[in-house]
Amino acid sequence: MSSHYILVVDDEPDIRQLVKDILEDEGYRVATAEDGESARKALRERRPDAMLLDIWMPDIDGISLLKEWSETELPCPVIIMSGHGTVETAVEATRLGAYDFLEKPLSLAKLLLTVEHALQADTLQRENVGLRRRAQAVVDPVGRSQVMQRLREQIKRIARHDTWVLITGESGSGRETLARYLHNQSPRAKRPFVEVGVSAIARSNAALELFGSEDNGQIHYGRLEQAQGGTLFLDEVADMDMEVQAQLVGALNTESFLRVGGSEPVSIDVRIIAATSRNLAEQVKAERFREDLFYHLNVVPLHVPPLREHPEDVPELLNYYIDAFVAQEKLAYRRFDIGAQNFLRNYPWPGNVRELKNLVQRLLIMGGDEDIGPEEVQAAIGGGQPAASGGPGSAVSFDQPLRQAREQFEKAYLEYQLDKHAGNVSKMAQEVGMERTHLYRKLRSLGIEIKDRR
Repeated sequence: MSSHYILVVDDEPDIRQLVKDILEDEGYRVATAEDGESARKALRERRPDAMLLDIWMPDIDGISLLKEWSETELPCPVIIMSGHGTVETAVEATRLGAYDFLEKPLSLAKLLLTVEHALQADTLQRENVGLRRRAQAVVDPVGRSQVMQRLREQIKRIARHDTWVLITGESGSGRETLARYLHNQSPRAKRPFVEVGVSAIARSNAALELFGSEDNGQIHYGRLEQAQGGTLFLDEVADMDMEVQAQLVGALNTESFLRVGGSEPVSIDVRIIAATSRNLAEQVKAERFREDLFYHLNVVPLHVPPLREHPEDVPELLNYYIDAFVAQEKLAYRRFDIGAQNFLRNYPWPGNVRELKNLVQRLLIMGGDEDIGPEEVQAAIGGGQPAASGGPGSAVSFDQPLRQAREQFEKAYLEYQLDKHAGNVSKMAQEVGMERTHLYRKLRSLGIEIKDRR
């Protein structure tokens, strides 16, 4: 695992070496460049975590470089250095996105503090972007059941070793939560965690998203480089295009890759955590997934149990999400009474923890001052009441094999949701807590027609 990587750009050899020595004494890894062209070359070779950039250089000034990079997106926090700076120069640098402005001769204490703050600000910005995308995400796996306790202990053991991990489990079961928990327990915890939703990337853009690109001197850093030193999480990896799979295998074997349109190899130091709801071994047999990539990813397999296999955790999950929505969305507090909790312990949860989270949010938004009872819960989930027998009004008969009962419930539940949303699969997917592509597959597998509902 690598420490933070800093690029120092200055045309004065003594200053370059001095700054390099100071930063390396603090544990940073440092590269140097003596002019603008060398800086461009260094950026092509690797994305730095922060950059110290001099203004006055022989071939191109630092402000012009800053303007050039800001036309797309600054590669990292940039700290401008100058011995002849003016207020106007500092204002222009800030307008172009520079993090701070340091005057020469450099103060050792201020240099180190500014670099430290720039790295912290960049990390915080990335975390905030991630949090906005994952509102109310569980930080740690919730649950006191033996199943969840064993899973947490297993993850802690795995996290100590820098191996790759393949997480399997149904949609909505919390695969990303476990991946984040593993990352946070590992020595890479202070480095980036970058998520790639493979199924959400268009096949034509997959290589660009993953490996980045170079075009006329402009560099787009892909997810692999964004995760440098940290963890790359590949969710629904089974949906990855075969050609991109081949490129990923090559990158993993050589620990380097080429950006799209690039000619210089880029070295990588990344831990891979992949996740899937499918059986990858079967995908390999069907020649829909590369065997060599499967063996790369499957160094340590980790299975996430569906919520129906640890229903004793339902009350704790309900309380967790109530507290989260009350704190983050300022919704009025309501509690589930014992009857509602017992009902939900026996509910089969086809959408797993994601469905539970959506249910809590829906019931809090609907409001009311009284406790949430079983009748209100049944109405919110579409009447999917568990039954002790196959009598009149029963949703599912218990007098049949589990697989048939599950399919019977899923079909009834999804038909109800499809009718409720008048055949709008996008709205339906949001409510049931499934990705739209997976929902389409599920509907087809159960023989449910969509066109007749519109």
